[in-house]
Amino acid sequence: MSAQTYLAYNFPLLSAFWTMLWFFLWIMWFVLLFRVVLDIFRDDDLGGWAKAGWLVFCIVLPFLGVFVYVIARGRSMGRREVAQARTQQGEFQAYIRETAAGGRTSSVDELSRLSEIRARGDMTDEEFRRAKELVLAGHGQAQGPGRGHDPAGHAGSPTVPSSGR
Repeated sequence: MSAQTYLAYNFPLLSAFWTMLWFFLWIMWFVLLFRVVLDIFRDDDLGGWAKAGWLVFCIVLPFLGVFVYVIARGRSMGRREVAQARTQQGEFQAYIRETAAGGRTSSVDELSRLSEIRARGDMTDEEFRRAKELVLAGHGQAQGPGRGHDPAGHAGSPTVPSSGR
């Protein structure tokens, strides 16, 4: 045993530090290896044979293969990561917008639909004016017949008569 290794094992705290250092270096190595392998499959610029070649190189000689891949294609690897992150962020924001809308249409959409109905002649000008006022007032669609106002304040909800219990 060398003097430096012996010194590390004389002090348990230093031994724990070296063990943790090697442990995290191995974790970082596997993370890098998996990212390189995933990037090989994700890259649309590489053909099938090129992907197979890089994959074999990274599996047969992993340290050298990953090292050469990061040097040769590291910049484009970073660009693909950024592009994927932006795509995921855009999809996430679109999902949030769609979910926040709750399936409701905006007043602009409803007004354009009302204008199309009036242009086809399926609605009179007076009906269009009333519907437009309701949309602009934020009430959505008009209450149909037999629909009232419930005590909880939900417009357009059917009223339920009390049973007297």
